[in-house]
Amino acid sequence: MISKEELVNLLLSDIEAFNQEVENSKGAIDLSEVDFSNSSIEGAVFENVDLTSSSFSDSHITDVKFEGCDLTSVDFTRAEIVECSFNESVLNGADFSYSRADYCNFSDADLAGAIFQGADLSNSDLSSAENLSACRFDEETVWPDNDNLPEDFDANYSSDLSSLQDDEDYSQSDY
Repeated sequence: MISKEELVNLLLSDIEAFNQEVENSKGAIDLSEVDFSNSSIEGAVFENVDLTSSSFSDSHITDVKFEGCDLTSVDFTRAEIVECSFNESVLNGADFSYSRADYCNFSDADLAGAIFQGADLSNSDLSSAENLSACRFDEETVWPDNDNLPEDFDANYSSDLSSLQDDEDYSQSDY
């Protein structure tokens, strides 16, 4: 079995050899907690790879398949993500803040707790994503057309926090 460090070196230097290693491993690859920040990755196939708590911040990721991957708590902040697929992946707590995901597919991806603050998802397909209503976003988040969002998802940001506050906590004080 090839080491984690050797896999990372292959990913960054010989994508075809990396993809062959992933295919040969039959889903036994652990790249959790790896720092891929500021990388340029094109054409990689992460199939059933554990990438938990890894970082792709400030990276350029093009035509990459993250299929059936564990992407829990992965950092994609400020990343350029183009034509990638996240099909059937777990993205719980993944942070896409200020990233641009262009023409990406999130079919059957679990997005519970994912963070999309300031992200641009305008050309991506989230129509069959799971738990999108359990993600965090703000008024700067750019969503795709409604055709590419789940039917039950409300893309309107509300900053009205009064519904979360207890009336007793905000009674007038004598001091």
